[in-house]
Amino acid sequence: MQKFNLVLFLFLLFSSGESFGQSYGSSLGLRFGNNNQYRTIGLSVQQRIQKGLTVEGILQSDFNVNSTFHALLQKHRPILTKRLNYYYGAGISLGIGESQEKIPESMQIIQTYGNTMLGLDLIAGLEFTALGVNFSVDYKPNINIAGRQPWYSGQVGISARSVLVKGKQQKKNRRIKAREKRKKNGTGFFQRIIQPLKNN
Repeated sequence: MQKFNLVLFLFLLFSSGESFGQSYGSSLGLRFGNNNQYRTIGLSVQQRIQKGLTVEGILQSDFNVNSTFHALLQKHRPILTKRLNYYYGAGISLGIGESQEKIPESMQIIQTYGNTMLGLDLIAGLEFTALGVNFSVDYKPNINIAGRQPWYSGQVGISARSVLVKGKQQKKNRRIKAREKRKKNGTGFFQRIIQPLKNN
């Protein structure tokens, strides 16, 4: 009986396009990050700009000495179904944080706080959307350009975001805007037929 329930659940999971789906337009939620130095909690906002292409903004902090903002461009690709995706991307980061510079000659570590940091982010992860909630786990390496030592830091993140705009709704909104723009510019189907008659 349990096996039957599991098979039924999986069938419903991968066959229902309305309540399950990666095809979201906008999502907002929390991201929990962890690296070797500290843990963060942050706000994650995602917006799909094209099919399979998403921008994400992350504002995160350890509520002590490290606070950063990350802007990422991500490419999404489905695994068996659009509901389960892997993604990868890159972006930039800005923030204020701590730096630990090692001095080999004196065998010292100089730790400073309040450093203005600029970095390059990479990201790779998996995401799954179910019942209007988008779950993801990712690895986000950061390559420091200025303001921090060490120059490399990797962070594992877990996110849970509420889907604000479904993908179908976003497509519908874009079609409506395009139709209104064509009407305004007089480039609609009927306008193109009527215009030569008006000119005569």
